[in-house]
Amino acid sequence: MVRQRIKSKRSTPLLPLTGGCLLLLMVCSPLTVVAQMSSIDSLRAEVLKLDQQVQTIELNIETSQKKFRSGILIATIGYSVTIAGGLMLGRENDELGQVLLVTGGATGIYGTYRMVDAFRFLSGNKKRSRSTPP
Repeated sequence: MVRQRIKSKRSTPLLPLTGGCLLLLMVCSPLTVVAQMSSIDSLRAEVLKLDQQVQTIELNIETSQKKFRSGILIATIGYSVTIAGGLMLGRENDELGQVLLVTGGATGIYGTYRMVDAFRFLSGNKKRSRSTPP
């Protein structure tokens, strides 16, 4: 009798179980496709967002580089004029030397400020006005 029960269990068809799995697979397949499509769309949006951020960074680097180079040029000219004015002091063109000292010093300080401002612009540490909320 024990053997007959085993035989009867073996002879039961697996078709209803397979059919149920097949039906479940057919129902769930479109759901996974929809989930994959939304995942792809969100991934595409993230890639576009990162691309825009990279372009902004490249623009900031280019702008910062221009400010830095012009700052170096202005500071070099300003401090050179300051040296020339210092060399003129105590000679025939003493008054011109004093003017060159002040003018060259101011120009050199402005050039140095532009160089520092280029670094601040690159790092994003711009000072906000009081009317702009943080």
